[in-house]
Amino acid sequence: MVRSRKQNVVHIADGDTTLVALARGTRDGLPVFGWGEAPAGLLTTTQLRAAGLSPAGLDPLALLVFRHRKPYARLTVAELYSAVAAAARPEPTEAQRVARLRNLEYAQRALRTCVDCAQEKNYRVPTSTRQCWSCLEIEMANAVEVAA
Repeated sequence: MVRSRKQNVVHIADGDTTLVALARGTRDGLPVFGWGEAPAGLLTTTQLRAAGLSPAGLDPLALLVFRHRKPYARLTVAELYSAVAAAARPEPTEAQRVARLRNLEYAQRALRTCVDCAQEKNYRVPTSTRQCWSCLEIEMANAVEVAA
């Protein structure tokens, strides 16, 4: 596919190698690439995380700029980092794993607790009312009696 927009040749220092690519221009001193135009050695933070890597304080080497399919969505800008210079993500310690599980347990308990009777149910209460079904039925019956 031939693009009609003007592109410039850029040299990006990627650790001990240099990437040569066609960029749309620059933004804040960084080369700008469109969707599918970035060199293979540059990854977003999401792609780094999926590969088990972390930017670890590195400065971005380039920007990825794209629009969403939805017409009202604005431009999205993602920073691109070097896959070669990225560090391995550290494994969480046992204390961090325990704390994460404890926090997930607290969150699940909050989703199962009724705000009216303060009882923990064996199901998630609706997020629209935060009431269990029995409290909701009582409230609906009272609303019908008041209306009648």
